[in-house]
Amino acid sequence: MTKGSIARRYAKALFNLLEPASLESARTGLFALSTAWTESPALKHVLASPVFTLEEKTAVLTTCSERAGCPPKVKSFLGQVLKKNRVSLLPEIAQALQELTDQQLGKQQVSLVSAKTLDPAAQRELQARMQSCLDREVEMTFQTDSSLLSGLQVQIGSKVYDSTVRGRLEKIRALLVKG
Repeated sequence: MTKGSIARRYAKALFNLLEPASLESARTGLFALSTAWTESPALKHVLASPVFTLEEKTAVLTTCSERAGCPPKVKSFLGQVLKKNRVSLLPEIAQALQELTDQQLGKQQVSLVSAKTLDPAAQRELQARMQSCLDREVEMTFQTDSSLLSGLQVQIGSKVYDSTVRGRLEKIRALLVKG
């Protein structure tokens, strides 16, 4: 079983445990915890090391979840994640919970990467077009990557649409190598 499918199972279980009113605080808290897991070597060491007992790890994770503003059900969920030794999946679980929450609320996360910074008017126009195409509310994040040379790269869920010059050049290179 892949990490993604395991994370989706955990996220689905958490999603089913939570009340609709606590979904947003659970989502933001879990994202804060996954960021802490990713960026803090000390936290990663404590939670992943066999030197620390399960009770010590649970105490650390409970304190972190309280600081992140997680509802009580998330704290007990995190205890199960620790017991099953799946704490390394926190970023994937947070992402899967985000997708489930957005699906429930009728929202869609869209990430757009361009070669140059887009002005606010262009960003608003692209967001309006995405909402029209997807027929739902869209939350867009805009990033800049000069290595794309030109064009846009749009990610909707797990699907990536690449109309960049770099992407086209890579496709041509793959065809030449193949043929």
